[in-house]
Amino acid sequence: MPDFNDDLRLAHILADAADATTMERFKALDLKVETKPDMTPVSEADKAAEELIRSQLGRARPRDAVLGEEYGSHGNGPRRWIVDPIDGTKNYVRGVPVWATLISLVVSGEHGDEGVVGVVSAPALGRRWWASKGRGAYTGRSLSAATRLQVSKINKLDDASFAYSSLSGWEEQGRLDGFLHLSRNCWRTRGYGDFWPYMMVAEGSVDICAEPELSLWDMAAPAVIVQEAGGRYTSLDGEPGPFGTNAAASNGLLHEELLGYLGRTG
Repeated sequence: MPDFNDDLRLAHILADAADATTMERFKALDLKVETKPDMTPVSEADKAAEELIRSQLGRARPRDAVLGEEYGSHGNGPRRWIVDPIDGTKNYVRGVPVWATLISLVVSGEHGDEGVVGVVSAPALGRRWWASKGRGAYTGRSLSAATRLQVSKINKLDDASFAYSSLSGWEEQGRLDGFLHLSRNCWRTRGYGDFWPYMMVAEGSVDICAEPELSLWDMAAPAVIVQEAGGRYTSLDGEPGPFGTNAAASNGLLHEELLGYLGRTG
């Protein structure tokens, strides 16, 4: 199995740099915020963090491609870094500390694209999670001070904690009935949103989570971490990995039930 330790160490260095940039402008009274064509906000911190990550990748991995939320795709080749400079920008601009920088590496092989490194860094929460293929998933302050992650062993839906982002997307896609049925059959539901519920699935504190509409940069890093913690990460149609347009993550034991509810439309 290929060793991606050097890439994981680089991802941590990139996350350190991004954390310094984003925290410097968090809650700044003069923070500049614009509205993108898709009507979502982007702050100067989003742009600065992605520019910094791209610049460092250009020096450290000049042959690798990069895909980022703010500046699109650059380069070609079998290795591609996926970057979301601030996942949770709406939280960021309102002073809510639940946001993170997402950095991942996807490689192309004979079986298609596969995520092999993922780092999720949430500096305002004082938390970081990471994983590399075949090496497990961890959380902690550094590579040398970390705790290994393991998904829960809950195997009954009525004992399960279900996390989601919002209701509107489910309704727009005609999946609201399935979402409500699932919610009624779970022990507990909470609307944490963005990267956080996927990290809690990996930690074992949440058992299932899902979102109806996402982009690759939202999913690539969390997918590696959930999978390396022993869980499953697919689209709502069951496609493995982060390459669909939506996400379902679980401890694995409840995944088919999760898809059974949320894969429904109409």
